[in-house]
Amino acid sequence: MDIFKVKFLESIERTPTVESFRFMPEKRIDFLAGQFLRVIFDRDNLENKELNKFLSFSSSPYREYIEVTKRLSESLFSQRLKSLKKDDEILIKAPLGSCVFNKDFKNIAFLIGGIGITPVISMLEYIHDEDLDTDVMLFYSNRSPSDIAFKEEIDRLAKENNRIKVFYLITDSLSKDKDFIFSRIDKEFLKNYLSELENRLIYIFGPPKMVEALKETALELGLTDIKTESFLGY
Repeated sequence: MDIFKVKFLESIERTPTVESFRFMPEKRIDFLAGQFLRVIFDRDNLENKELNKFLSFSSSPYREYIEVTKRLSESLFSQRLKSLKKDDEILIKAPLGSCVFNKDFKNIAFLIGGIGITPVISMLEYIHDEDLDTDVMLFYSNRSPSDIAFKEEIDRLAKENNRIKVFYLITDSLSKDKDFIFSRIDKEFLKNYLSELENRLIYIFGPPKMVEALKETALELGLTDIKTESFLGY
């Protein structure tokens, strides 16, 4: 891993509370889909955990720019991200992480909660860019339809590749929209898809408690080929 200078390009609103931030690196950053980086606002103290935080790449390794995505909060880190202006320069440390996608993977499934979608976008874009024949099932859970980040991008990728099947789960909404499944990703729900999940590599991304519970559930169902990544809010 190395430390790179990057210039801020733009921010993109994904939901009312989630934004993507794009940067142009001074030189190419070679990373694998699924990896993450560390944003460094405090150059004098790299161990400053309040201002130097970890975020996943939400862009394909083939893009000239790099993109990270965050659910915004009142934290100092979020405020610093929001205050960035075009061409502002910051440092990042990258690449980090081993929970990645390999082009040799032929059958995969994602069990995703909330902002855990960020590395999935990088992986799906990479699958698209490489024109791979990977068979993908994406189960993406959010509280309400308005919380679904990257829906337009996910729908586009699924439309262009019939090997990508997407299931949007909503846990807290009165909507009856037929595009959504009103359920949690729990044991009873997964039993309905067990025959399709048995021979797949399972990625579980989301808040720590969700990831821990889903991993335990998957193991109880006999699904043992599992990769996990927890996403903390800050």
